[in-house]
Amino acid sequence: RRATELHLLTMASPAKKAKTEGGDNVKVATATCASNIAVIKYWGKRDETLLLPINSSLSVTLDPAQMGTTTTAASCPDWEGDRLWLNGKEEDASAERIQNCLREIRARAGPGAPKGGLRIVSNNNFPTAAGLASSASGYACLVAALGYLHDIDGDLSVVARQGSGSACRSMYGGFVKWEMGVEADGVDSRAFQTAPESHWPTLHALILVVSDEKKTVSSTGGMTRSVQTSTLLKHRAESVVPGRVAKIEEAIAAKDFEKFARITMEESNSFHATCLDTFPPIFYLNDTSRAVIAAVHKINEAAGRSVAAYTFDAGPNAVLFMEEVDVPMVARELAQQFPHGKGSSLEEHIADADLRAKVLAAGALTVDPTWAGNVKYFIHSKIGAGPSPQPVSASLLDPATGLPK
Repeated sequence: RRATELHLLTMASPAKKAKTEGGDNVKVATATCASNIAVIKYWGKRDETLLLPINSSLSVTLDPAQMGTTTTAASCPDWEGDRLWLNGKEEDASAERIQNCLREIRARAGPGAPKGGLRIVSNNNFPTAAGLASSASGYACLVAALGYLHDIDGDLSVVARQGSGSACRSMYGGFVKWEMGVEADGVDSRAFQTAPESHWPTLHALILVVSDEKKTVSSTGGMTRSVQTSTLLKHRAESVVPGRVAKIEEAIAAKDFEKFARITMEESNSFHATCLDTFPPIFYLNDTSRAVIAAVHKINEAAGRSVAAYTFDAGPNAVLFMEEVDVPMVARELAQQFPHGKGSSLEEHIADADLRAKVLAAGALTVDPTWAGNVKYFIHSKIGAGPSPQPVSASLLDPATGLPK
């Protein structure tokens, strides 16, 4: 048994505790997992139940220390039913997608599956449901922790996909492709790594958090509406995306940032054009998002090359990819155009101390107050690895009570 992945804790049941609050032989596993940002977007399902996409997609896994989820899963024969806490709040563990993942994991574990109810505690270190793929890291981390708990090896991306489609891509680090598959049961709709994080270590991401509020139109609802009403979506899925996937795979293999940047930005624009073509239209971008797009093009034009590439998922927050050497310059330009607002500070705006020092090395910032406060803060991330098991000290759950710490 993998000592770093699974921890078997044996203890006496606490006195005067209900069976659902504690017990003997509590088995605990904790995992961390990163968000992934699609450079070729997944939008639209051919099967709503199995979460099968209408096109393949490709993403970049970020650093879990900056854009990640930590999940602890525990089981005990004395516990009845399943319970789940997300970011300190108890959620409905009987939700269909949660139970889909639990059912698949238990089926794979077979007769050796831990007995009793499950307790799951999950925390994100970045905004949830704000268009930064929190559901991807959340469900991937859930599946990874359950896999460790049930001692299951092998690819679990098909299981993660049944929680949130894009979660299958967070089951691997580096650059990950989700093959749409053709089988009706979805057995071939899975993710695999096209290149590890070590392949292109100088590729970095700068995330501009425009809003950390929950978006008004969920990705699930938006996709359904687009499939039902957008004439552009079918053309995009069948005629545009396949060629883009092939071209961006070539760009990644060659570490050709110029080509990578162009495809990434065109794809983001195409995706949001589809959202506008949906009826009623879906507006994930806001005025600040569009100002960031204009700023990136201005930076690139001034440099005479593609310095940065923007992409937006289903939300207003910008993810900018760039080479490591260009991060300070881009961060400085954007910190001047989108400075922190009243009551905030540069230390809060750019929390990465090393990056902040490099930004200031060129002198004091000359800020434009027009967009002050519209970008809440910047997150700087490297390309990251896939899920990883954590030591027992990282557990988010108190095994004596079966409750969050």
